[in-house]
Amino acid sequence: MRLTAADLAPMVALEAAHDWPMGGSEVQLAATLADASVAVFGLMASETLAGYAVVVRLPFEAELQAILVDETRRGQGLARRLLAAVADQACDWGSERLLLEVRAGNAPAIALYRAAGFREDGLRRGYYPPRPSADQTPETTPPRPTGAVGSAAREDALLMSLSLNAQQ
Repeated sequence: MRLTAADLAPMVALEAAHDWPMGGSEVQLAATLADASVAVFGLMASETLAGYAVVVRLPFEAELQAILVDETRRGQGLARRLLAAVADQACDWGSERLLLEVRAGNAPAIALYRAAGFREDGLRRGYYPPRPSADQTPETTPPRPTGAVGSAAREDALLMSLSLNAQQ
């Protein structure tokens, strides 16, 4: 189902429950839901938001910006269903490709994307900040020093894409 501004509180709660390090603030999520070039899809389970995905329309492509599934519901095919909704939306927009980036160490997500037909396009070295430790929040995680080229503490981003021409 397509999420709207009425679904903001469940989105915020889902992110907070999982200490999602890349999650947005409530203000950012509200702006995402209000943006006409963005589609947000969610899946409910027992009247609770079990997961959501965000896709953005670009001039010739679309980009999966976020996908989050409740940890207690993982392994049930929810991420696959959300990804299919995102790909369908990108096709409806007439996008040529669906792009994404994922932490290079996120093996379950990478396996999902590969199974859906995504191909690896490249790597951004040292792109993601380190995941916060138990005593840090995303807001207190130290920023990357200006001019730093990479660091063992930072994680690479794997760039992937799915050609949509065959699906249209």
